[in-house]
Amino acid sequence: MLMSIVVNALSYIYPDRETLFQHIHLSVATGEKAALVGQNGSGKSTLLQLIAGKRIASEGEINLSENLYYVPQHLGQYDDQTIAQVLGIEAQLQALHAILEGDASAETFAQLNDEWDIEERVQAALAYWHLDHVDLNQPMKWLSGGEKTKVFLAGILIHEPGIILLDEPSNHLDTQSRELLYTFIQKSKATMLVVSHDRTLLNLLDTTLELSQSGIEVFGGNYDFYREQKDEKLNALQGQLDENTKTLKQAQQKARDLAEQRQKQEARGKAQGKTQSLPRIIAGGRKSQAEQSTARLNDAQNEKLTNLSDSLRQIRSQIQDYQVLKIDLQSSALHRGKILVEATTINFRYGTHILWTTPLSFQIRSGDRIRISGNNGSGKTTLIKLIIGTLHPSMGSLYRADFRYVFIDQEYSIINRQHSVYEQIQHYNDRHLPESELKTMLHRFQFSREAWDRNCDELSGGEKMKLTLCCLVVSNNAPDLLILDEPTNNLDIQSQEVLTSAVKDFTGSVVVISHDQYFIDTININATIALG
Repeated sequence: MLMSIVVNALSYIYPDRETLFQHIHLSVATGEKAALVGQNGSGKSTLLQLIAGKRIASEGEINLSENLYYVPQHLGQYDDQTIAQVLGIEAQLQALHAILEGDASAETFAQLNDEWDIEERVQAALAYWHLDHVDLNQPMKWLSGGEKTKVFLAGILIHEPGIILLDEPSNHLDTQSRELLYTFIQKSKATMLVVSHDRTLLNLLDTTLELSQSGIEVFGGNYDFYREQKDEKLNALQGQLDENTKTLKQAQQKARDLAEQRQKQEARGKAQGKTQSLPRIIAGGRKSQAEQSTARLNDAQNEKLTNLSDSLRQIRSQIQDYQVLKIDLQSSALHRGKILVEATTINFRYGTHILWTTPLSFQIRSGDRIRISGNNGSGKTTLIKLIIGTLHPSMGSLYRADFRYVFIDQEYSIINRQHSVYEQIQHYNDRHLPESELKTMLHRFQFSREAWDRNCDELSGGEKMKLTLCCLVVSNNAPDLLILDEPTNNLDIQSQEVLTSAVKDFTGSVVVISHDQYFIDTININATIALG
């Protein structure tokens, strides 16, 4: 079987010398479509970046048999580049236009590299992803999150690679665009390695690879098959835990029984010594033998108890990795039905462009759970900014009551990227919880001791989301309104379950932008503001 991607003994160590992973082995067959899954912070995105040549490995080697194209996540880092620059076609387009205008230099022809149909391929790719309206010379920062993702996806059709690396490709995509992505993945003949937490997408892939501290484990099936295997392993671990707990209790009881027997024997020995008046040398020898025998029994029993205790700790640690954390978000004491926001025929203008064909009128009352829906570029995030008052409508009127809100945006802006993980949570420690409790909280949110001093700027998207939730739990600020902009993006599925449960149980008001239908269905949305 031919392999398109082969990774041997790959290790990556952060500049601060913390090891992310060591001696990773991975292979993806030509034409295979594989999912790379694992907890946030396990190194999935970093591994893709290493394979794509965006980072340098600490050791190990990567072999690729075909040309590669990489779709990254966290697309804000490309905001200052034009669409043509991001697609890697700027030089070719400039060369083509120069030749058409009479430039016959060898350098210009070399720059074009016989890509005479580059413009047609670009337009066809943009049309496929419904980006006909974009100007190749405009900066990426003018696009919505979904449009940025689709620009990178369009690059696949332009460059026609043999290997495609996708890092959270369905993030920010509206429902229509997700369906386009699913169809593209199913029809593509390219080799794919995909990092995603989109269950629908993961079930389209042939193989699931799980990255953890122990390396990469291969599961020969899609995500549902992988979950079945993991659930079976969890059940086996739980059975092992129950059996070992029972064995430990029996061993502890046996140790207590032996200790009582030895005490009785020692008491009888002392009594016999007094009545029989054994010679001192014989009595001393018997005492020494008894002490040695007791010491051997104690050592054997203590070793058995220690081994059982260590085994229990290891099993509990593995089970904790599988179990879903339960968190409670504090809620406000506002009476239900209080009007928080009332919009009357509002609209917003970007330059000369009016955002909505039909002006918006709506109310947000205390206790409402509202979804803002619409295609990419329809102004969902703009509407959020109007609701919280960071933007003001260009027309119409917008009433905002005095209320507290928490806005978790796509960039996790409540996190100070210059802070360490511990400094970030301490900043939100309005309740003045002791250091030990804060560190216990970080551990519960899957931040190990080694991660406490890491700079927040180094965290993955999922880790930033979990740290954001941790800050909300630590804070004494009970929001009246919780506003979420694509909150399940970047989160591993275990963490998605944590967030979904927390939002579902939150008794305050909720406004959410999300294309994750499972999340929407679970958190009990009762109204929708639809943007055309």
